[in-house]
Amino acid sequence: MFKNAYTNHPDTRTPKEVFPKVLGDLMTKDRDVVYLDADLMNSIGTGGFVGKYPGQAFDVGVQEANMIGMAAGMSAEGKIPYVHTFGPFASRRLYDQVFLSVAYAKNNVRIIGSDPGVTAAYNGGTHMPFEDIALYRAIPDAVIFDIVDATQFEQVLKLSKDFFGLVYIRTPRKKVIKVYSDDSQFTIGKANVLREGTHVTIVASGIMVAVALEAAMMLAEENISVEVIDPVTIKPLDEETILASARKTGAVVTAENANIHGGLGDAVASVLSCNLPTPLRKVGIQDEFGEVGTEEYLRERFRLTPDEIINKVKEVMSMGR
Repeated sequence: MFKNAYTNHPDTRTPKEVFPKVLGDLMTKDRDVVYLDADLMNSIGTGGFVGKYPGQAFDVGVQEANMIGMAAGMSAEGKIPYVHTFGPFASRRLYDQVFLSVAYAKNNVRIIGSDPGVTAAYNGGTHMPFEDIALYRAIPDAVIFDIVDATQFEQVLKLSKDFFGLVYIRTPRKKVIKVYSDDSQFTIGKANVLREGTHVTIVASGIMVAVALEAAMMLAEENISVEVIDPVTIKPLDEETILASARKTGAVVTAENANIHGGLGDAVASVLSCNLPTPLRKVGIQDEFGEVGTEEYLRERFRLTPDEIINKVKEVMSMGR
């Protein structure tokens, strides 16, 4: 069960604060839980873990591909690996190792890719993964989470421990808008309808969920009723919930902090085209590279804003089914 706690205010916790606490608890309770990082422990709040959890925490240095090979080997010996690095390295740099050593070999690894999309901010275009969702969607049986807030991150870290297979968790590190109540629970493959509506459906993931909820509130002032859905997992996608909403509203907008090519928008488009052809518009990165800037600037630069969602909502509503 979940509860919408959205008020357009920052969460009192950051994902960076949640990660060491939850992971530390998991490692304390189960010695089979291991953690590998590629010289970014301080960046995710786990500095000191190597000394605190000997034999369970490993800083391998800047060798992400080898790190995945190590994690796969540990999985083969019955361990439960959690692996962290920045999003571009968690996708582009180690893709072949993930595909072969984890997915193809049917090993059990959770990969946390932090600072996805524009949340990479000043790290710039080389460190700004817009394509990570598309890459992981192409791996058979992969599970993909796009984290909304600290509560969801906490619960996903916990629930993924008992899932066997490849899990990719893309998460911001810093301040996020709170969307979920602290007691919310999540299920792989089950979407959450955060706001009910009748005129248009917005399917949004990650940091764009809060943006979609803000847009929905603004549209309500114009008597436009918007349904907002967080898919929770982009893969597997909850087709039933999305189709039921599209059947009710007759118009769909997707919103993601990622490239619209191969991302959430394409996943939703595939479901609709095969089952219920419905007018659709996508908000997201329009096939571009990233650049350096504040997150606020980058959201405006790449049109990841309530105003852009509102424009797409009005456009798609004018199309007719």
